[in-house]
Amino acid sequence: MLSEAQRRRSTDSGKPSARILLLAAKLSYRTDDFVAAAKRLGVELVVAVDRCHMLDREWKFDSLLVELGDPELALAQMIEVAKTRAFDALVATDDATAELAARASLALGISGNSIESVENARNKKKMRAALKLGLARTPRFQVFSVHESPTKVASQVGYPCVIKPLVGTASRGVMRADSPAEFVERRARLAALLKDDLEFIVEEFVAGAEVALEAILKNGELTVLALFDKPDPLDGPFFEETIYVTPSRHPVSLQQAIIDETRRAACALGLRQGPIHAELRLGADGPVVIEVAARSIGGLCSRTLRFGLGSRSLEEIVIADALGRSAELGPLELSGASGVMMIPIPKAGVLKSVAGVDDARGVALIDSIEITVRPGEVLVPLPEGATYLGFIFARGDAPAAVEAALRQAHAKLHFEILPRLPAQ
Repeated sequence: MLSEAQRRRSTDSGKPSARILLLAAKLSYRTDDFVAAAKRLGVELVVAVDRCHMLDREWKFDSLLVELGDPELALAQMIEVAKTRAFDALVATDDATAELAARASLALGISGNSIESVENARNKKKMRAALKLGLARTPRFQVFSVHESPTKVASQVGYPCVIKPLVGTASRGVMRADSPAEFVERRARLAALLKDDLEFIVEEFVAGAEVALEAILKNGELTVLALFDKPDPLDGPFFEETIYVTPSRHPVSLQQAIIDETRRAACALGLRQGPIHAELRLGADGPVVIEVAARSIGGLCSRTLRFGLGSRSLEEIVIADALGRSAELGPLELSGASGVMMIPIPKAGVLKSVAGVDDARGVALIDSIEITVRPGEVLVPLPEGATYLGFIFARGDAPAAVEAALRQAHAKLHFEILPRLPAQ
C-alpha cells in the first residue's frame, strides 16, 4: 500500500505512484524485461547492479551502482540511498540477489521473505534438511567434506547418485555417478569447481520425468502461474535442460500432486512472499522436490509466458505482486500452448559463426529466436559451464505442436565452434 507522501508524489508531480528496486547482476538476462514491465505498469524502476561505471552510456535505465559481490557493502549502499529515495518494494532476479533482497527488505522495513527462508532455498544442504523436517518429499542425501577421502566417500553412498555443489544454478557441477569409480572421477571434477566451498552434497538419483512450476506466494498462499513439462529425459551423466513446454500434458491428478508438493515444500522452507520456481521429479511414488528457488524462472525463459487479455509478462506479474497491485492486472490465465528451448552447447571451444537463424525463424509456430553468444566467445559445456547458446520460443494451440516446432527450428541452426588454443 502506498504512503500518503507517495500518493502526493504521483498526483502533484506526475511521477509514477511507486518506486521499486531491482537487484540484478550486470550479466543478467532479465534486466531489460523488468525495465519494460515497469514502464508498462507506470512504475519507477531503479536497478541495483554491479556494473562498471565506464559502461554508463550503454545502460538505458535508472541504475544504482552497488557491489553485489560484497553483500555487506551492497546492503550499506542501498540503505544509504534509501534515505533519500524511498523504495516500496525490492525484487531479485536470481538466487544470489534474492538473499541480498531479503536482507535489504528487513533493513528497510519492506515486506519480503525471511533471510532464513531464502538461505534455505539457496543452499542445498539447508534445503534438504528443511524439506525433510517439513515432511516434503525430497531425495535421500548426505553431505561430505572436500577433505574426506574420495574413495572412502564412494564406498558410503548408494548408486545411482547425483553429486552437487551446495550452491549453484543452471545444473553447473551436477553429475550422476553409477559406480564408485565414476563417483571418484565426478568428485574430482566437482572439486575443481568448488573453490572455497568446503562441503558438497550427494543425493539419490530419482528416476522419472521432470517438471518445473512457476508460482507466486502471498502470505504463504500459492498461486500457480504455469506448469512446464520437460520432454527431454534428464538422466545424466550431466543435467543440461533444454525444452520447457506449457501447459503440462500430465494427468490432472498428477498435476495437482505436483502443486500440493510444491506448496508443502515452500512452507517447509519458510517462503511466504513473491515468486518461486520449483523443479520436481515424477518418481515412482509421486512427485519429489528437487529444488524451490525464491525467484522467478531464469534466463530469457519467462518470455514464453503471456497472461490474460493484456498479454502480461511474468515480470509485470512479479512487480505488481511486490507492490500489492496484482488485482489491477485482471485474470491471468495462459492461452494456448507455448515453449522455450535453451540451446545447449554441444562442445567446448570458441564460437566462430552461427548459420540457419533465418530458416529456423521461418518454422511454423516459432515466435522468436535469441542467440545470446557472440562470435569469439569461449564456450564451456556442462558440468563446468553454466550458460546456453541462446533461446528459441514457440507458440501454438497444442503442447505437442510447440515441442515439434522447437525441435525443427533447432535442427536448422548450425554453430561453428573452433578448438580453443592452449594458453601460452
